[in-house]
Amino acid sequence: MVLRIALDLDYLAANVHGRRSRLAEADRLDALCRLRTVTDLARALFPESRFLTAAALQRVLILDQVEELTEIASRLGGAAGRILDWMGVRFQMENLKVLARGLAGRMALEDLRPHLILLPDDLALPVEALASAGSLEAFAALVPHEPLREGLKRGGDLFARRPKAFFLEAGLDAGYLEELLSRARALLAADRREVLPIALQEADTFHMMLAARGKFHYGLGPEAIVPFHVRGTLMARRTFAAMAAAEHVADVASAAAGAALDEVPKRNVPSGGASEALTPADLEPLAWGRYYRLANRAFRRCHMGLGAVVAYAAIRRVELANLITLSEGIRLGQPADAIRRRLIPAAPGRGPAAQREPTRV
Repeated sequence: MVLRIALDLDYLAANVHGRRSRLAEADRLDALCRLRTVTDLARALFPESRFLTAAALQRVLILDQVEELTEIASRLGGAAGRILDWMGVRFQMENLKVLARGLAGRMALEDLRPHLILLPDDLALPVEALASAGSLEAFAALVPHEPLREGLKRGGDLFARRPKAFFLEAGLDAGYLEELLSRARALLAADRREVLPIALQEADTFHMMLAARGKFHYGLGPEAIVPFHVRGTLMARRTFAAMAAAEHVADVASAAAGAALDEVPKRNVPSGGASEALTPADLEPLAWGRYYRLANRAFRRCHMGLGAVVAYAAIRRVELANLITLSEGIRLGQPADAIRRRLIPAAPGRGPAAQREPTRV
């Protein structure tokens, strides 16, 4: 069994290097930004198929990535297979978030269906039962993974007092991320050294954005944010609490430097104008740029090991986010440069933080 897993890992590590060469990155991503119709984008990505709407293309992009991740995970066993399996659960969790919004807003399943991801049978959910759950307890009982059920419990008291989907979504994220970190730490030391920083970055990006959005978008205090702290990350609970109590987004960014962010971004300074305050939307692309950088580093350094396979899955995640943003930009008729500024990593000198200190890559 050990020999078979080793041989499969060697094969997969070599295989993902070939797959990486076909991803929409760098120059190819720039070229895709210059396309003017969703149909042209679909043909460039899937030459044998045609898609008439951005929504249809996005569904195929997501399903393609889910199936690829499932196929890769199925070739491995032990701790290596467990972390890749769990990365696939993230797509299932996104559907749970949609259904949680339905629970909070008492929405009908027919209104939720357009927002649900089409998933393979092994990741399918009892959608009808979840959509008709009359309480959080009934909803949680139908969730298929214990870490996600435990995450929902974190937001239970808060949700009971203020039935907002924010608390349920934050709980699902926290439960997912704690299990992701647990599985990363169960890897062999050599693999853990490359994989754990990627998982930690995802968790601390969650911390930063939860604090920033919770405080500055939803007006929540630390008591409604801190319960979702994920243990064992680069951000201690006290740091997270300080972020949740910050007076300005810049204070959140300062606390996140060295964890979710490479450095503290400078405020925007438009030509001839006063500086503009940072917003939560300014921080997120910088954090995912760091995630992309860490994945690229692991892909290079762990050339033929599990680190390369996990890093490839992380890079594919960024590619998927970029392609969805790109398809929406084309659908809305946005200029190529405007679309490119929103992608990860931002083009040098053209990103959302182009007038600040650059994110190190």
